[in-house]
Amino acid sequence: MSARSYSFTHAIMRAPSNSITHGLRAKDTGTPDIAQFAKDHAHYKNLLESTGAKVTSLPALEDYPDSVFVEDAALCLPQGAIIMRPGAPSRLGEATLMKPVLEQFYKNLPIIEAPVSEALATIEGGDILTTEREILVGRSARTNAVGIEALRDIVAPWGYKVREVITPPGVLHFKTDCSLLDENTILATKRLADSGCFAGYKIIHTAPGEEAAANAIRFNQLVLMPAGFPKTAQILAKAGYDVRQVGNTETAKIDGGMSCLSLRFSPPVMQANS
Repeated sequence: MSARSYSFTHAIMRAPSNSITHGLRAKDTGTPDIAQFAKDHAHYKNLLESTGAKVTSLPALEDYPDSVFVEDAALCLPQGAIIMRPGAPSRLGEATLMKPVLEQFYKNLPIIEAPVSEALATIEGGDILTTEREILVGRSARTNAVGIEALRDIVAPWGYKVREVITPPGVLHFKTDCSLLDENTILATKRLADSGCFAGYKIIHTAPGEEAAANAIRFNQLVLMPAGFPKTAQILAKAGYDVRQVGNTETAKIDGGMSCLSLRFSPPVMQANS
């Protein structure tokens, strides 16, 4: 039986917009080269398709510079897709627009609602790491305790345990510093692993000075990681993973990485022919 946390039949990606040069970023490291971004984006898509997965390509959204990062808009599980509530106000519309897309694959689409009580729920897919045994959610500047509790309430009937962890200070998303490699193994930076949040898992550390390599994705038989981190790539290859490197220089300029660029899922069998 294939592992539901990294074996997928489908993915969704969105073309980068010309407005991506105005995307959110923690600090200015230069303006993304749109042509290079598109080239790397196409390479990424080709690698997903090479595993036999069907990739749905959505058109660019000029009104939403960060909309290429589709992972933040939803969490896709076999039982249903949950529409997120991004912590960045400029990104709220992205989640709304993702719902009709996912309706092609799912009948069950709960939404993280903004409560009328004390604090607004915020949660983004970049803070969520789904493993075979649990869903880890990092509290961050984009994901708060109210959002995590709302997610817990939705997925509990589906048999998922949600565990809240803390994203390191100055790190945008929890998965900036980690990624799932298989049922029992996680790639992580030392600063995140040292927090103890991965107790019970096997941890492979990124090479010193290559912390940005931590945001990779396991997609079927492949591990996609950002290019430019040869020591970490060698570590993963030596551990037996089929590693493919994708250019990420332009994506990184707006705080993006491998996981941000796709929604990866296997829809319910009854709708898998959609």
